[in-house]
Amino acid sequence: MARAFTVHQEEKAARAEAERAEGREAMKGVLGTSLFARSLGGLFSRNPKLDEDLLDEIETALIGADVGVPATTEVIERMRRRMKARDFADAQALLTALRNDLLAMLKPVAKPLEIDPAAKPFVILTVGVNGVGKTTTIGKLARRFQLDGHSLMLAAGDTFRAAAVEQLKIWGERNNVAVVAQGQNADAASVAYDGIQAAKARGMDILIADTAGRLHTQQGLMAELGKIRRVIAKVDETAPHEVLLVIDGTTGQNALNQLRQFHAAVRVTGLVVTKLDGTAKGGVVFALAREFGIPIRFIGLGEKPEDLRVFDPEGFVDALLPGTLGAG
Repeated sequence: MARAFTVHQEEKAARAEAERAEGREAMKGVLGTSLFARSLGGLFSRNPKLDEDLLDEIETALIGADVGVPATTEVIERMRRRMKARDFADAQALLTALRNDLLAMLKPVAKPLEIDPAAKPFVILTVGVNGVGKTTTIGKLARRFQLDGHSLMLAAGDTFRAAAVEQLKIWGERNNVAVVAQGQNADAASVAYDGIQAAKARGMDILIADTAGRLHTQQGLMAELGKIRRVIAKVDETAPHEVLLVIDGTTGQNALNQLRQFHAAVRVTGLVVTKLDGTAKGGVVFALAREFGIPIRFIGLGEKPEDLRVFDPEGFVDALLPGTLGAG
């Protein structure tokens, strides 16, 4: 038995390592063409002079890529102090320092989602505004958990939109996962309650509960999230075990307002940043990390199920910034 467990752990570790390597390639392919990568990589591809103008250009590039003023100011001031102290022999040394500073901002939030086997079911409540890709993210998570050998169910709590319930049912059928649903405009808390009861009765490892996409400014809907959380806790006082906020990477600094409001309503424990393909600048990931320190569990790099990747800060920074001058 112990031998079988060890083999299983080794297989899991090997799969995680393979996925990390694939993820880094995918990030390079997707994020390497982003505005962030192009503007910063461009600065360092032309062997810049180590002077105040270079710092100004870096500052403009960081703010333009949605890193945000507080995080950018912090990075630039530190580099300015070091430049004055003659810490940098050349622009390559400054590039290395910039990469290290950006990585240091992300490392504290790089905490993969761990499913606690003692929680049966482990309840994941997903929240977010309309259009961020929440339902699609749930489908991708379902597939990921199945590949990890977990049994799971879904609860279609986005009862405002009939299309959302149907979309989740399609994902369920595609992944052969049971979906607990009620009619349109049903009480979302009631759907979550039914879901956790059904998952308990069937001995499922995981329940993923969807919620209606809502604007963070809609107080009534935000209050409803609090109600869903309280109802889930009536069945299991330790649940929900994870509250995942799905954020669209193209929304820029508005993402910070969303996280602030959702965190106040339901105590967010993890983030998924989607839509980092296309027009996303990517810098908002640094702003979120610096301001809130909430774990970034996954990032979305495309439409395919495997495009939902475990957040890897080293791979993320590598994709955005060349390691050496002239490599951008």
